[in-house]
Amino acid sequence: MVGFDNADDAGVYRLRDDLALVQTLDFFTPIVDDPFDYGRIAALNSINDVWAMGGTPVTALAITCFPKKGVPFEILGEIMRGGLSILNEHGVTLIGAHSVQSEEIMFGYSVTGLVHPDEVATNTGAKAGDVLILTKALGTGIISTGIKFKKASAEVAARSVKTMLTAGNQAAAAMREFGVRGATDITGFGLLGHAWELAKGSRVTFEIEAASLPILPGALELAARKMLTQGDKTNRNYVGNGVTFETDVTQNIASVMFDPQTAGGMLIAIAENQAEAMLARLRENYSDAAIIGRVKTFDRFFVSVQ
Repeated sequence: MVGFDNADDAGVYRLRDDLALVQTLDFFTPIVDDPFDYGRIAALNSINDVWAMGGTPVTALAITCFPKKGVPFEILGEIMRGGLSILNEHGVTLIGAHSVQSEEIMFGYSVTGLVHPDEVATNTGAKAGDVLILTKALGTGIISTGIKFKKASAEVAARSVKTMLTAGNQAAAAMREFGVRGATDITGFGLLGHAWELAKGSRVTFEIEAASLPILPGALELAARKMLTQGDKTNRNYVGNGVTFETDVTQNIASVMFDPQTAGGMLIAIAENQAEAMLARLRENYSDAAIIGRVKTFDRFFVSVQ
């Protein structure tokens, strides 16, 4: 049902008229100092892809790259313990794993979920007239860079970790409740990269209001200090002229919008007459959820930031 054609968060394979598989894979290098938290964030980052498709995660396979020497194996144990705690919390069964010897540590999961074929949310489901809702604040990549270079305060770092550790399961439940068919989770391509994919797949134009964006405390200040990931540049190149900015959108806000996110929020397209009810439902679990823009009929550019 869903392949790689429109850069969706996961693949979907129909098993029968009332059941389909959702499959995804994601892993990455450490972004926080605590190995237990790293494992937890990696698990949620992978599971979120299933939730973003409207599905329910069921099983997982761990994948890790870890050095043979120089790093205590207890660290890997803590990483895996953190990931398993998240899997257990959300009823996902760990059924296997694979490891590779590597000087660079990486960790993540391949996750399989289930979804009714009529409830799949994809990158082709946004419609002109819809409202855009973002469930989480932006800036985790910038803050992780700040942590790496010891420029982020403990309070800023803790707030970012808390955001990454907020699961997307309640957003998926709300999406099913309101019949959402256009959605994506915001991860490595940043808000604008994933918004561009959603707009492009749906053949519509997005208008995003920069002033309405939820942004993590400290992210703009760290962006001003050039605490940016390599993804800031690559994401700009990825969307090319698919994004335009009004002249009063600052460079730092633009950097936050291009910032790669880990276990980021859901970007949801929903009919305008349901938007406020959907937002109220989301704010029961996502305090930073906000309406950030609208879906327009197709124009020359796919995403316009005002």
